[in-house]
Parts: sequence; C-alpha cells; structure tokens
Amino acid sequence: MTGKASLARAARDVLLCGDARGKAALVREVAARWRAGELDADGAVEMPDRPNRPEKPELLLPRDMPRRSFKGERGRVALLHSLAHIELNAIDLAFDIAGRFQSEKLPRAFFDDWIGVGDDEARHFTMLEDRLADFGAQYGDLPAHDGLWQAAEETGHDLLARLAVVPMVLEARGLDVTPGMIERLKSAGDERSASILDTIYTEEQGHVGAGTRWFIHLCEERGLASQRVFHELVKRHFRGALKPPFNEVARRAAGLEPGFYEPLAG
Repeated sequence: MTGKASLARAARDVLLCGDARGKAALVREVAARWRAGELDADGAVEMPDRPNRPEKPELLLPRDMPRRSFKGERGRVALLHSLAHIELNAIDLAFDIAGRFQSEKLPRAFFDDWIGVGDDEARHFTMLEDRLADFGAQYGDLPAHDGLWQAAEETGHDLLARLAVVPMVLEARGLDVTPGMIERLKSAGDERSASILDTIYTEEQGHVGAGTRWFIHLCEERGLASQRVFHELVKRHFRGALKPPFNEVARRAAGLEPGFYEPLAG
C-alpha cells in the first residue's frame, strides 16, 4: 500500500455525482490530483451500474426523441444541448474505464490517457453549457436520449469490448459528423459555437487515438489479431452497422485504419 488516495474511489465519486456542473468540476479536481501524484491506481472498486444524473433532462429511448430541425437559434440550442449531453456521458465513460478495469494490472500510462480524456470531456461540457447560457438556455431544458450509457452496460465485463465500442465506434462517429456541424454553424454566422466544436473535434481525435492504441496494445500483448477481434466484438456488442461516409483523414490521424471499420459498414 502506498498510503495515497484511491483513483478507483475517486472515479466512482465522479459517477455518483448527480449534478452536471458539479461532476465537471469534480473531474477537473480529480485529474489535477492524479497528475500531482496524490492518487494511486491500487485496485478496482465496485463501480455503479449507472451514473447518477440530474433531475433534468428527461431521458428518453432514442426512438422516442422528438425530431428536431437544427435551423435558426432554437436549432442551434438543440444541437448544443445534444452535444452537452454526449460530453456529460463521455465524462462518466472515461472515469468508468479508469475505475472498473484496474484489476487488469494496466500501466500508469493507461490511466494517464483516460483521466486526460475525462478532463477534456469535462471542459467540453462546461464550454457547451456556457454557450447555451449565451442563448438563455441551460443543460436540462430539452429531453435527451438514454442510449449512450447502454454501451457501458454492454461492455462492463470486457476491457477490449469497451475500447472497441466506445472510442473506436462511438467517438469515431463524432469525427465523421462534427466537421459538417462546424460548417453549418459557420454558415449561420455562429463563429463562437463553431470554434467550440472545432476544439472538441481536434481533441476527440486524441480520444479515439487513445482507445485505438490501447486496443491494439492489449491485442498484441495477448497474441490476438486486432482487426479480427475488433470485428467480432463490434458485431457482438454494437447494434447495427457502422455508417459511412467515414472521415478517413481524421480516423487515420487517430491510428484507426480502414481495415478496422470498412468491413462493418452498412
């Protein structure tokens, strides 16, 4: 025992925090403590099945979400709100991976990456909520879908499956669609929102890169063919086919080669 506080317990505290803004602030604090050497990855604790959430937004099944137009100011608010919801879920996904899989004896660099990812997601959430405030809105004003945490529930037993589905499928999808959102915001004259999304887009390439790098590393360590295992895990744990067109440039920058995702395209 080192006498340091537990990273896994700190990660659990992040998931149990039910206040969105408070969760983001707690993440920044935990990340600073980790970088200062005050926390130790000394073993897994029992992580919650679901993170705590604020009373709002109302969480719906994806199929029950109202159809929205992203035109005009109301449309931009809806877009920013949906992205803030994704970033809040991404905080919990990053800290769940840091807490849930410590029993696998992973190197410190693994936790450096995922604490860094969670810290980025907290900053992204705060930027988006601050931008919502510019429009007189706040996170929770609109319903949001409850499909994002299903990926965590589906892959909570298997680190390779978690890496395959969350960063290498779900976050990689963000690389495909975000450039179009940025252009639409610029066309609407909303340069500030476009700048926020440009920051998120750039940093999400690093998140996909972390997932891809650790997936390949663990496969090599276990003597597994990474692309074959990826295809098997995605077919088993992800509902539906991957949607082209793919942003091949950004995906390659993240280390995600077409051989991983093109055979799974629908």
